[in-house]
Amino acid sequence: MNQPDQFSPIADHGLIGDLQTAALVATDGTIDFYCCPRFDSPSIFAALLDRKRGGYFRIAADEPDCVTKQLYFPDSAILITRFMTDEGVGEVIDFMPIDQPKIATAHHELVRRVRVVRGSMRFSLACAPRFDYGRHAHELAMAERGAVFSTPDLTLTLHVDTSLATDPSLHADTTQMPDAMQLTRRENDVYATFTLHAGQVATVVLESSAENPPGTISAHAVNDMMLKTAQFWRNWLERSTYRGRWREMVSRSAMTLKLMTYAPSGALVAAITTGLPEQIGGERNWDYRYTWIRDASFSVYALLGLGYTEEAGAFLQWVNDRVKEHADEHRAAPPLKIMYRVDGSSDLHEEVLEDYEGYLGSQPVRIGNGASDQLQLDIYGELMDSIYLADTQGIRVGHPGWMRIREVLAWLSDHWDQPEEGIWETRGGQQPFVYGRLMCWLAFDRAIRIANHHGLPADLPRWMATRDAIYQQIMEKGWNAKRGAFVQHYNTDVLDAALLMMPLVGFVSPQDPMWRSTLRAMDGELVSDSLVYRYNPSASPDGLRGHEGTFSIATYWYVDALARSGRLEEARFTFEKMATYANHVGLFAEQIGLTGGQQGNFPQAFTHLALINAAINLNYQLDHGAGRVDLDQVSSARG
Repeated sequence: MNQPDQFSPIADHGLIGDLQTAALVATDGTIDFYCCPRFDSPSIFAALLDRKRGGYFRIAADEPDCVTKQLYFPDSAILITRFMTDEGVGEVIDFMPIDQPKIATAHHELVRRVRVVRGSMRFSLACAPRFDYGRHAHELAMAERGAVFSTPDLTLTLHVDTSLATDPSLHADTTQMPDAMQLTRRENDVYATFTLHAGQVATVVLESSAENPPGTISAHAVNDMMLKTAQFWRNWLERSTYRGRWREMVSRSAMTLKLMTYAPSGALVAAITTGLPEQIGGERNWDYRYTWIRDASFSVYALLGLGYTEEAGAFLQWVNDRVKEHADEHRAAPPLKIMYRVDGSSDLHEEVLEDYEGYLGSQPVRIGNGASDQLQLDIYGELMDSIYLADTQGIRVGHPGWMRIREVLAWLSDHWDQPEEGIWETRGGQQPFVYGRLMCWLAFDRAIRIANHHGLPADLPRWMATRDAIYQQIMEKGWNAKRGAFVQHYNTDVLDAALLMMPLVGFVSPQDPMWRSTLRAMDGELVSDSLVYRYNPSASPDGLRGHEGTFSIATYWYVDALARSGRLEEARFTFEKMATYANHVGLFAEQIGLTGGQQGNFPQAFTHLALINAAINLNYQLDHGAGRVDLDQVSSARG
């Protein structure tokens, strides 16, 4: 088995993880993206970005004509890749055990359980790690039942259960004796071929920072790991209070978000990957393995809407810790970065992997994110909305936290009316984006509500005056009478899908004539067969070459806006139609390409957050009629 000769499509992947890191498993049995020991650590396997330099870990049927299928074990993050040939049916079961996930550790396990359920099958194995994006060479030490890949910074131990025991859940073919798995070395990689018959199982584990030598595993122990992992996910799903339509879709999205959450801090990464292109062959390739402040309000709404108050509280605590570190009304620099690493640090220096070929030739491949130092004023509205949403559900901010919030709002009072890069992190220069102003309005509106509700100390006259000034400015400068619509920024007539949030946050009524006119304009310019572009880059240059696909989160915002505007049947049809663009296991990337394929980093948290929120709100409105939906209404309807 040689290095991959072609890239697996982005959509042809399932996700496994242990709440500190995660891996992508392609439908051909290849793990082609995995960073260790954290989501934002350097890669071990990254063949998804470079077939030669990236590294991979494949276990697959050693047959030229093989049909593959991939699915999740029900209500779990245990992934099954099935191989079907004329001679038999085999499976590779992949998962990562979850043990004390809130304690940060360098110890992680990729478990790969191989079995044949019918007939017989010959498998091939190739484990070819490439540490630090292939920039650090490693040493290889072979053992009878495994191998050790080592660098000064990280050690990986490959365990192989050579006994090839039988699976008690299957009818074993006792007339055929299993072959022992013989590992061979080629340069610093490990290979093997082996044959299994019905009922037989082989076990392979790749362990980081292992305490025991290679081969110290057994089929029984791994089977116990799998049962405990399945039980963890079932117990977690049972906590969900969602009982509406699209329950399976919502549950898979919720588990995906859980898999993308760094348990020690509660931070949610935007995506598992870096460098996957928004346009095949283009330069719109970013590193999304970090946590955006912007995700806070969307995450909190989704988690609270599903009943996951512990997870919502953990993310809020992570956000509040960032405010604590930076809040100072007298400093000129913004009190918050727009994104952070999962541990809260903010060193996201952007660099290019010059030697990487990129997915299907899409260059450059970037690690780090230069947008982290941009001014994006919308994050303050999303921050305050998350705090407000939590407050409505009984999760109150404490006194020290409220004092820091006052400092943030004091800074925002002095700085809201200035150009910025905006929600889409454009690299074509700062502009007075309407969405940024909208979110500044939201920040003051939500803070005023919290202060009034609890009688908290606040500079209410200043906050109210600022809120009203922002509202007036948006109405005067953000409205383009010629277009009959609210536009992207004050110096353009281009539309922006981010403004679908206007009725969702209560800035305008869904029935307001100005909003209905804006929605009609978006129907004609941004919507393509129910899918929504975020804006037109050719009409509003963003500093980058090329185009992009439809933006999946914008499509779900569109669903919500349609429903609240009274177009419920259109909203439901759009939601159902969008579901057909999910991959085979219900996962979404950032965008949908012209031919319906997934584009951009994968899976994308923003998309799954928006899916959950749209499902919650649309389900409620289908039962109770169109209009605005609040979490307390949803909670009352549930129970």
